[in-house]
Amino acid sequence: MPFLAIPERNFHAICERAARSREALMTGVIETRLAALGLELPEASAPAFNYLAVAVHGGLAYVSGQIPRGAGGAPVVGKLGATLDLAAGQAAARCCVLHALAQLQACLGGLDRVERVLKVTGFVASAPGFNDQPLILDAASGLLIEVFGEPGRHARSAVGVAELPRGVPVEVEMVVALRA
Repeated sequence: MPFLAIPERNFHAICERAARSREALMTGVIETRLAALGLELPEASAPAFNYLAVAVHGGLAYVSGQIPRGAGGAPVVGKLGATLDLAAGQAAARCCVLHALAQLQACLGGLDRVERVLKVTGFVASAPGFNDQPLILDAASGLLIEVFGEPGRHARSAVGVAELPRGVPVEVEMVVALRA
């Protein structure tokens, strides 16, 4: 049986928040820090298949794997060590983090509810012989530390894989602790 896409109208209900304008969400300390860094979060998109973008349970928020998307929402494609270099992979990893933060913001109503980033897992589509996955994920880790300060420092896994969905070079998922 094929997976069904979750309709956009149900996405916000699943995240247990009323629909709010993007401007209303951009009011917290973390959102202000993002602006000071010259960063803008993309729109949080509804999952394409049968899963939640963010699942909240027991004071933790689990963010599903986020892929890098360019302007207009098209996935960034390529493989590290074949069609993409280290700098392109690092940019893709940072893009994934911005999408993960956008999902958290949409689900939680703001990023100030994040107490600490606990765990980041990154998957890197790697050509044979490419073994700089940790350097790719350092860009994602560095961005989280820039945004959250010391609470952005986290445990991490950087995993090289043969392929990723839609041909993307990097996918990042994370777990964060929430303020009570």
